[in-house]
Amino acid sequence: MAQTAQSKPTKATKATSAKSAGNAGRAAAAKRGTRSEADTEEIRNALRERHLELRTEYDQTVADIAELQRDRLTDSAGDDQADTGTKTFEREQEISLANNILERINQVERALERLDEGSYGWCERCGNAIPVERLAAFPSATLCVSCKQLEERR
Repeated sequence: MAQTAQSKPTKATKATSAKSAGNAGRAAAAKRGTRSEADTEEIRNALRERHLELRTEYDQTVADIAELQRDRLTDSAGDDQADTGTKTFEREQEISLANNILERINQVERALERLDEGSYGWCERCGNAIPVERLAAFPSATLCVSCKQLEERR
């Protein structure tokens, strides 16, 4: 049996309905200001797992730096300026990598603190909810998309 043109929803109608439902869900969540205990535990476990991964990566990077440093001390006899410069560049690159990992560890730790405080998922600047999609992509986000864009323009 064929549907009539009047009863068939259009793409625009479907999009509007989905948008309204999404807005209603966000509005209800914003009014509640809470998430379920299961959601909170799922987020906490994911953050803890990420923290452990980063800590392991950081520890390995620091061990690699120490090993490279030991090797350079015993293997630097007869190096010319180019060799010395290359070794210095590599060491600085390794240190930069370690500092980057350490910064990500700090971000995850801050996200865990915010989760415990009840402020996780809310923008630190404007107070609006951070979209779930942003938190899924970057769980330690502290700013909504708009505030992050403003910060990056500066």
